[in-house]
Amino acid sequence: MKKVKSISGLLSVVMLSAVVAACGGNGGNNPAPGTNNPDNAGNGGMEPISIFQSKVEIAGELEALARTYTEETGNQIEVWGSAGDAYITQLQARLTANEGPTIFSVQPGEEAERFKSYFYDMSGESYIENLAPDMGLEIDGKIVGMPIGVEGFGLVYNADMVDPADVTDLASFTQTLQRLKAEGVNGLSLSEEAYFLIGHIINTPFALQEDPQAYLTQLAAGEVKTAETPEFQEFAEFLEVIRAETTNPLEVTYDRQMGDFATDRNAMVHQGNWSYSMLEDFGELNIGMMPFPLMGNDKLAVDIPAGWVINNSASEGQIQAANAFIDWVYNSETGQNAIVNEFKFIPAVTNIEATDMDPLSQAVYDATQSGDTIPWALTYFPPGIIVNDLAPLAQEFFLTPSMTGEQFLERLDQVWANAG
Repeated sequence: MKKVKSISGLLSVVMLSAVVAACGGNGGNNPAPGTNNPDNAGNGGMEPISIFQSKVEIAGELEALARTYTEETGNQIEVWGSAGDAYITQLQARLTANEGPTIFSVQPGEEAERFKSYFYDMSGESYIENLAPDMGLEIDGKIVGMPIGVEGFGLVYNADMVDPADVTDLASFTQTLQRLKAEGVNGLSLSEEAYFLIGHIINTPFALQEDPQAYLTQLAAGEVKTAETPEFQEFAEFLEVIRAETTNPLEVTYDRQMGDFATDRNAMVHQGNWSYSMLEDFGELNIGMMPFPLMGNDKLAVDIPAGWVINNSASEGQIQAANAFIDWVYNSETGQNAIVNEFKFIPAVTNIEATDMDPLSQAVYDATQSGDTIPWALTYFPPGIIVNDLAPLAQEFFLTPSMTGEQFLERLDQVWANAG
């Protein structure tokens, strides 16, 4: 079990006066009667609030945390039932009808941009002071969301076969793959699924731009070209090396990729901390995660999968109660324990010290705390482009030995022009 050490100090009275009650008996997806009535304040003195979020896997744990919060503070919060794939549709409908939740979750990038008119500005709240570097949900220069955790990806490696000090640029990456191939080991495995084939690995050349969002905007407008951008030119060389020196990823499923890694057939895989769940049954493995060394990059790709935002259409009292709840989650011992041990999230704040983590989560946690990260530029890609456009292009590249890296980039520019 992961242990949590609180680095916060004594809890303030305000923080202990927050907001939560168990799911009511009205079916979970509908506001409790009187939720918007200031006179319906809980025993803790604050207005009842509601929370709606998309992660089905933590639905039960969040409801339990809400009950605990009410027990500790007397304040009430209703957890609306998680909607899974229908979450965004339901959220949009409720917000449009002015029946939205007090707190809700959004993903960074296109999703956050879509709903930004509903976000309360958290920039002046004390709980953001403990955000890890670059981990707040930021829109137009304002912090509008608290991350529920972080995730990261890079080169997951077998430390008995690969030393990160020997994989720092294109030349050393190439030499490592060639050495391993000569030893009868596949040096690096991608897999056939769209994100594991191209969606994640192509993040790096975008993330290394001075302003990834601005670059994406310019690319869509045809003002820049990947074929003329140094980071992409070298990325194309990496792809050529991967095609020449490793197993064809179109013959590899995610299950096979991780199984072969666990049994020493793959020395490295391009994956994230989530992939450790595929390795747990193989016993203790000597593994770690290092950056994809494009242009000498020495940082993991780490970002927040989603953030909790406050509905700026809520009443003043509800906003106050929502802030108190968020403060309690990130600063109380109970809330911090839930983040790490119940939700199983990697903390995105510096006042939670998590120990006994698996090696991949530990690598992401360490990078988060130090700020040695690059962003997930892919969250700002046009919707559907990874599955519908980039994956077919990558498939063609790996199936066509005669296609050069330069030709790949020319086609990539065409894909973006069409998507824009």
